[in-house]
Amino acid sequence: MKQGGFKAACLALMTCIAVLSVYADERTVNLESRVLESFDGDSAYVWKATASKFASKTDNETYPKILYVPSWPAALHGTNREGKDLKSLGVWGRFDRMGYNWIDLYPVAKEGGDDKTAVEIPLPGRAKMLDLWVWGSNFNYYMELYLRDAKGVVHLLNLGDLNFVGWKNLRVNVPDSIMQARRTAPSRQGLAFVKFRIWTRPSEHVDDFQIYLDQLKVLTDTFESLFDGDELADPNRVEELWNSASGK
Repeated sequence: MKQGGFKAACLALMTCIAVLSVYADERTVNLESRVLESFDGDSAYVWKATASKFASKTDNETYPKILYVPSWPAALHGTNREGKDLKSLGVWGRFDRMGYNWIDLYPVAKEGGDDKTAVEIPLPGRAKMLDLWVWGSNFNYYMELYLRDAKGVVHLLNLGDLNFVGWKNLRVNVPDSIMQARRTAPSRQGLAFVKFRIWTRPSEHVDDFQIYLDQLKVLTDTFESLFDGDELADPNRVEELWNSASGK
């Protein structure tokens, strides 16, 4: 009787360990902070701007303007400029009318001549949070960030208000409602950054303003469970294999 009870207890314990091991594997995370864009002008992208219809335009000037400027948040890189080739992205905006005007900032490929089209920046792993350094001059504006999921659906995230003076780190969590995984392999369904959008509010002046951006980062879970044949669940590896086979 005692021997039977001991075997039953051992079986129950082994079952619990197996269940907990599976659960632990599913819950394992490896959080990393990755810089998606430094705005130093040394990435594979250049940035473009477009605006809503009341953006100011004259014979000599067209707004918005964008420029890489040798300035950055002291909290990020310190105040010593000597020997540092660091920059931030400046946006100079003007509109002819107050209202809900907007400016879009988006990356394009650095190569490609004059026919450059917008590209999207892939986010590694399963994104948990994005953050961006923004310099504001206390205008009553706000800023959004757009992500595209693996099914092509674009999601809008509110980065926050811009009614502050100087540099501030704006952060936004990626909600669980945005799908980044599925049951079948490959399980990871990555997101891609599409653009920023700056909105002006109807009660605020819009005739002349500047905003600066620095270091877009993502906090992401890069953990992946290993299994026999896991390379065949890697989309890049699969494409490589099938392309090489079709070329024979």
